[in-house]
Amino acid sequence: MENYFKHESSYVDEGCIIGAGTKIWHFSHIMSDCEIGECCNIGQNVVVSPGVKLGRNVKIQNNVSVYTGVVCEDDVFLGPSMVFTNVINPRSAVSRKDEYKQTVLRRGASVGANATIVCGNEIGEYALIGAGAVITKPVPAYALVVGNPARQIGWVSEYGHRLEFDDEGLAVCPETRDVYKLEEGKARKVES
Repeated sequence: MENYFKHESSYVDEGCIIGAGTKIWHFSHIMSDCEIGECCNIGQNVVVSPGVKLGRNVKIQNNVSVYTGVVCEDDVFLGPSMVFTNVINPRSAVSRKDEYKQTVLRRGASVGANATIVCGNEIGEYALIGAGAVITKPVPAYALVVGNPARQIGWVSEYGHRLEFDDEGLAVCPETRDVYKLEEGKARKVES
């Protein structure tokens, strides 16, 4: 018996592992050998290609294709119609299935609507990628990036609020009051 919800218009191929409480909505296709964690939400018209790994509580909005080579850790958000790639130089007449590049989205990362992530790049934990951004290089943890090509314009907390660092390199999330430290161009949450 399945412990997840699958809309009758969707398909789940053989060999998939799907966690309890996950929901797969209309016209979606989960292809062979995928691993999808607990409590994920797979929106309408989503394709998850063979071998993709999704952690717990991953949210994929409508019209997203998650290609082979993509790994999403826990709590990743993929906005509507965002795009992944998995080959650097695709050609219709040239098979490059053995050249897929891995793209990793670390815990809590969020990708805005219509953004594109060029394969082979790592998106750091809790990074926030703005709508329509085109990611052509790795994104640091807690970074806020926008534009084409994407450039970093600031830092965000785990709750997605802009962080304003003081002269000592400290910032406070306005929602949680968690403290963050900026050192040597890297942001991190200060454990209390």
